[in-house]
Amino acid sequence: MKTPEESIPSLAQIEAEVMAEGREWTRKRLEQRLQQLADAHGEVFPPQSTAAEASARLPVSSGHRRRRR
Repeated sequence: MKTPEESIPSLAQIEAEVMAEGREWTRKRLEQRLQQLADAHGEVFPPQSTAAEASARLPVSSGHRRRRR
């Protein structure tokens, strides 16, 4: 017999739990699929940035500003 302390989860709570489980399953499946493709093509997943790409993204500051006229 159920005690009054045991509460039945609401439909919204059950839905939120199931949706979270579904998102996690989908994320893992996507990761597996992308890794399979990367392995098949001999590439690394997630992609690693090269030193040239990393330095290209850094802003260059000359230390001087031009005034607008």
